[in-house]
Amino acid sequence: MTDQERERAASRAVASPGPPEPATDGVDPQVRGEIAELRDQLARSEERYRRAVADFDNLRKRMARDADREREDERARVAARWLPVLDNLELALQHAAAEPASIVSGLEAVRQQALAVLADLGYPLRADLNEPFDPSRHEAVAVLPATDAAPGTILQVVRPGYGTDERPLRPASVVVAKGA
Repeated sequence: MTDQERERAASRAVASPGPPEPATDGVDPQVRGEIAELRDQLARSEERYRRAVADFDNLRKRMARDADREREDERARVAARWLPVLDNLELALQHAAAEPASIVSGLEAVRQQALAVLADLGYPLRADLNEPFDPSRHEAVAVLPATDAAPGTILQVVRPGYGTDERPLRPASVVVAKGA
């Protein structure tokens, strides 16, 4: 049921007349007064209910707008953190005709900068080489026999993993040692 359908159902329930009013002929005036007072209380309660439904709907809409705005703001903050990395890649491309050793050292500096951005965002590079294979953190892409490593040890990292145990971003693709 959509929110609009719920609102219409609530409006019908509130607006629909209740049971027929009992005849008050020959009823004690005190009881008539109590009935009138109860009807007034019911009318006030119905009005409070309608206002509460409207307030809740307004709150729901405001929270949805705020969540959308916060998501967009966070996306902009993360994108802004990557701009210096992109700027440095552009500089490296401008100096492509330079000596190869200086290009390699410049690219390594940009890589370190990118790793620092990821680490600051809570997704550091994982050091998985020579660690025991863990299927929750690693994705095995190959298994090789190895006499110098214990079975289940990571021999090679094909694609590095990022994140922490609590917040993984990507598992590492690894080559694992197989027992003899």
